[in-house]
Amino acid sequence: MSTTSIANVTVNTQASVYFDGKCVSHGIIFADGTKKSVGVVLPATLTFNTGAPEIMECVAGSCEYKLAGTDAWVKSVAGDKFSVPGNSSFEIRVSEPYHYICHFG
Repeated sequence: MSTTSIANVTVNTQASVYFDGKCVSHGIIFADGTKKSVGVVLPATLTFNTGAPEIMECVAGSCEYKLAGTDAWVKSVAGDKFSVPGNSSFEIRVSEPYHYICHFG
């Protein structure tokens, strides 16, 4: 089951817009200082670089992703999560809006 709401957080109201608007997200900060982002990727094939490790949680829609150093595209649908190592990258291809939560660290 995917996350449907997040309680007791601070939301950054200024959106982060990437790839000419193909990805838009808002940062959220929990009381303990934990940071995540929530957003949407519109139909496209994009490459994201990571600093810290990330867990991508699909809230709605679907995508296919390919981690750096691999050749296989893997499908992710609502309720699925995939992990990306820090200081790495992943490709994502989306044919319908992909709503996500990015868990950092």
